[in-house]
Amino acid sequence: MIISPENTVVGFIGAGVMGTSMANHILNAGYRLHVYTRTKEKALSVCQNGGVWENSAADIAEKCNVIITIVGFPADVESIYLKSDGIIENAQQNSIVIDMTTSSPLLALKIYEAAQKRSVHALDAPVSGGDVGAKNAALSIMVGGDKEIFQAVKPIFDVIGKNIELQGRAGSGQHTKMVNQIAIAAGMLGLCESLAYAVKAGLDPETVLKSIGSGAAASWSLNNLGPRIIKGDFAPGFYVKHFIKDMAIALESAEEMGLELPGLNLAKSLYDKLAQKGYELDGTQALYRLFI
Repeated sequence: MIISPENTVVGFIGAGVMGTSMANHILNAGYRLHVYTRTKEKALSVCQNGGVWENSAADIAEKCNVIITIVGFPADVESIYLKSDGIIENAQQNSIVIDMTTSSPLLALKIYEAAQKRSVHALDAPVSGGDVGAKNAALSIMVGGDKEIFQAVKPIFDVIGKNIELQGRAGSGQHTKMVNQIAIAAGMLGLCESLAYAVKAGLDPETVLKSIGSGAAASWSLNNLGPRIIKGDFAPGFYVKHFIKDMAIALESAEEMGLELPGLNLAKSLYDKLAQKGYELDGTQALYRLFI
C-alpha cells in the first residue's frame, strides 16, 4: 500500500487548537482533504486553504481513503467511530482510520477490532507538542497498530510530526501517551511551584529561567510554558479540561493494571480545583494560578 498525494484523499475530523494546523500542513503537502467538525466556523481556515467541507463523519468516511480524527473526549471518539452513522460502518474497504485524540487504550483496541471486521485498518496515534508543535509540524506521534499500516501512512505523519514511533499493537499509542501525560503532570506541578518560589524570594523569574532552563531542571514545559507563565499568558496550547480527561484515563488504566500513581493523583486533584475555579478553558500552565 502506497500513500501519496496522487492516490489519497484525506478526511480530517476535528479543527481545534491543534487539528487546524495539522489539517493545513496536510493540504500544503499536496493532499486532497475533506474536513468535518461539529462547529463549521472552526474549519474556516482549512476550507480557505483548499479543504472541502463535509456535513458528517459518514460523508467523510464514504469519500476518503485515509481518515484522521482529533476530537475532545473518549465519548466523542466512540460516537464518531462506532455508531451506525459513524466512520467504521461507512468507510471504504481497505481504507485507513487514524485516531489522534488522546483517548482510552481499551477504546483504541475496540475500534481496531471493529475496523478489522469491516476490512478497514485502524491506528491509534495520539500526539504531544501542543499548539506550538502543531504549528511547526513538529509533533511527537505515538502509534499503535499494524506495522505495515504504520509504514503506509508514515508519509502523512512526516508532514505533521518529527518524532514518530510505532509503539506496538493497537492501544499501544494511547498507553504511550498516558506515560507522556503522567510525566507532564508532575513536571507542570514542579514548574509552577518553582516559579512561585522564585517570585516569593524576590528573584527575577526570567533570569531564573535562563539559569535553570539549560541545566538538570530543563524540560519542554519549563522552556516553552515557563515564559508564558511569567507573562501571565494562560491561553491554551492544551486545555485544562482535556488534561484532566487525560489524567483520569491514565489513573483508570493504572488501576486496571494494579498500579498506584500518587503523584498523578495529586496533580489531578489540583487541576480539578483549578477547573472548579473556572479555568478549565485555560492552558495547562494556568496551574500557576493556584500558587499566586
